Amino acid sequence: MSDESFLREKLRKIEALFAGAATVGEKAAAGAAAERIKVRLQETGKREQTEELKVSISDPWSRRLFVALCRRYDLRPYRYPRMHRQSLIVKMPRSFFDEVLWPEFKQVNEALTEHLASITDRIIKADVFSDVGEAEEKVEPLALTGTC
Repeated sequence: MSDESFLREKLRKIEALFAGAATVGEKAAAGAAAERIKVRLQETGKREQTEELKVSISDPWSRRLFVALCRRYDLRPYRYPRMHRQSLIVKMPRSFFDEVLWPEFKQVNEALTEHLASITDRIIKADVFSDVGEAEEKVEPLALTGTC
C-alpha cells in the first residue's frame, strides 16, 4: 500500500469514528459517514441554538483543511472585514463543534501533518542534505554587566 493510500484509509477511519459507525460495514462506507455526520449536525441543531464560534488557525494548510471539513458538512466559514486571515467564524451548535468537528479536524490535521513531514524529510534527505534534525540549542552567553 502506498503512503498516499495509507493516508486516505486513515482519513476514512477517522471520519467513520466521528460519524458514529456501529458496524464494520458502516465503517467501510466512507461516503455514508459524511451524510451521517450531517444528520447528526441537523439533529443537534434542533436541540441546541447555533452560535458564532471563532477559531484561529495560523497554518494555511490546516486552515484549508478546517474550511474543507466545514463545507463538507454544509457549514460556511467566514470572516468579518478587518479580521486576521487566520481567524474564521462558523455558525453551529457548540456541542457539535466540541464533540465532532474540532476533534475530527485535530485528528485529520495530525495525520496530514505527519504525512507532509515524512514527504518533506524524504525529499530534503535525498536532494538537500542527509541531516534533517532540528538546529541544536546552545546555552546563552552570560550578559556583560558593569565595568572592569
